[in-house]
Amino acid sequence: MGQIINLDCVHTKPYWTDYLLAKIFLPLTPKWLRPNHLTILRFVLTPFVLWLLWTGDYKTGLAAFIIVAFTDAWDGMVARMRQQITIWGTIYDPVADKILIGGAVLILVVKHLGLPLALVIVILELLTIGGAFYFKLKGILCPAIIWGKIKMLLQVVATVILLTGMIGNWSVLFGVAYIIFIISIVFGILSLIRRGA
Repeated sequence: MGQIINLDCVHTKPYWTDYLLAKIFLPLTPKWLRPNHLTILRFVLTPFVLWLLWTGDYKTGLAAFIIVAFTDAWDGMVARMRQQITIWGTIYDPVADKILIGGAVLILVVKHLGLPLALVIVILELLTIGGAFYFKLKGILCPAIIWGKIKMLLQVVATVILLTGMIGNWSVLFGVAYIIFIISIVFGILSLIRRGA
């Protein structure tokens, strides 16, 4: 069976954020650098980020996390602005995101915000990956939709806030991060429902 792309959830036109990022980063992106290269870079650098967080080097870990998480926005912007969206990218870009976020959650959220929240986040990520591969086996490709992108952004913001709170010993930020993670779960559920509809 040939690969079918579900056009209801494919977004090939640039988002407004892509235009903002493109003003700065598209001229700095060589023509030979493909979005999939940035996804592979995220796969390669994620273990380094997670090692920094695991060993407690939170300042370096925060900087590395922001840079690696940014490659998600960068590769999406390049893919849409240069019309370089690929089947491989639509499948493995979200996997790279989930490894980065899932790893950070297991290291940081369990310790500072509690095991129940971490379990809900990780289970939601596993369901998302499982759903994507299930649909792929059925010959249907459905790339990430806006709800999933918002969820990822919220998870990144919550992780950055949590790390900032840990570095500065500002416990008030732990509560802020907790609330943002909860909101990200809502968007994650919406994404799952929309994909399954």
